[in-house]
Amino acid sequence: MKQTAIYPGTFDPITHGHTDLVERATRVFDRVIVAVAANPVKKPTFPLEERIGMAAAALAGLTGVEVCGFDRLLVEFARERGASIILRGLRVVSDFEYEFQLAGMNRKLDPGIETLYLMPAEQYAFISSSLVKEIASLGGDVSAFVHAGVMAALSRKMR
Repeated sequence: MKQTAIYPGTFDPITHGHTDLVERATRVFDRVIVAVAANPVKKPTFPLEERIGMAAAALAGLTGVEVCGFDRLLVEFARERGASIILRGLRVVSDFEYEFQLAGMNRKLDPGIETLYLMPAEQYAFISSSLVKEIASLGGDVSAFVHAGVMAALSRKMR
């Protein structure tokens, strides 16, 4: 039985690693909601609406994918959207400790929502939004790591 999964993140910016996870998730779930977190605590480089737009552009053409923003508890947002699965990505072992805490807290907040993990394809495992932003800020070429629209937005922002 296929279900709706929600893939949350700040996506500041969305990378090929993120899009790889979403594309593979569409093979398992009927619907994948890419939930772009407002998350002012992280002080994102791009405003929420721009991050939503970049994610939508990077994921255009994938069937069953919806991109939207949210600014409340993830489990509340998931319930509102009919998602019973929180999809998270694990790139490296150091991600696990934080993800373990997050999954436990979300389970306590709503035991009816499960957390599942996917690992990105090997060629994307080293990519992080923060590294992409750092490379772009120093004038480096990030075209191998992000969608062309994201690269253009980074170029404008980092000038």
